Amino acid sequence: MKAQNEQRTGLLYGFGAYGMWGLVPLFWPLLMPAGAVEILAHRMTWSLAVVGLALLAVRRWGWIRELLRQPRKLGLTALAASVISVNWGLYIWSVNNGHVVESSLGYFINPLVSIAMGVLVLGERLRRAQWVAVGLSFVAVLVLAIGYGRPPWISLVLACSFATYGLIKKKLNMGGLESLAAETAMLFLPALGYLLWLGAQGQSSFTSQGVGHALLLAATGLVTAIPLVLFGAAAIRVPLSTLGLLQYMAPVFQFGLGVLYFHEAMPPERWAGFSLVWAALALLTWDALRTARRSRTRLSAAPVVAPAPAREPA
Repeated sequence: MKAQNEQRTGLLYGFGAYGMWGLVPLFWPLLMPAGAVEILAHRMTWSLAVVGLALLAVRRWGWIRELLRQPRKLGLTALAASVISVNWGLYIWSVNNGHVVESSLGYFINPLVSIAMGVLVLGERLRRAQWVAVGLSFVAVLVLAIGYGRPPWISLVLACSFATYGLIKKKLNMGGLESLAAETAMLFLPALGYLLWLGAQGQSSFTSQGVGHALLLAATGLVTAIPLVLFGAAAIRVPLSTLGLLQYMAPVFQFGLGVLYFHEAMPPERWAGFSLVWAALALLTWDALRTARRSRTRLSAAPVVAPAPAREPA
């Protein structure tokens, strides 16, 4: 009963995290007339403040000393911070410039890009269904490139940057709260310096658009940290396969908002491209569930070997 309650709670946390990530396109336009770089700088600055308060509440500081003693880990953290700042900045820009549907495609194809990176970087071997899924996604990108009249570069950069971020995080092996704190700490001074420079130039919307606008910019820290904390709480309570299925919530919400709320165009060739991506993801999901079921069956069928009796001392 306790395990079921834990899993139910974990599902609620997961729905909360991916639901917030899926609805965030409604938030970024509220921050205009601030530009994407100014919003990104505020997000970096206020995220550190929120995460710092969270760490203060849980009194978790020992990891800082350990991180500072490992130059390689520090370098990977700096690389992760750089990659996620590209992802965040481009996503904010794309939403505020009418590319919500194209940005949602980036997160649809992200699992497929991650698989391709696993092959190219980690030397992982793919099952046949995974190869077919990757091939379908490649054809989808070609179809969408024809439809857009250009490669869907927003989608590709978002997918590749987030997949790269995930690969670095895997190597770092740090907790969500700690890694966000380390990354935002590295980004804090450049972000704060940029905001101070904007203020000195008289171009800062934080000081010129009223208290409400300033509070919305400060809320970027909460918008960044809350879903991450919910995700961390979900990850320790539900199976990884369930979490993998929940991740599709965010791009589904983003796609729906792009088409139904922001009324972005979806000509037939874009529907064709997205349909190929969805077919690839359906195949990938089916293969993952089938593999997990087979693994459970093999484990349950394996004979239990009784421990050898202890020998009497001579």
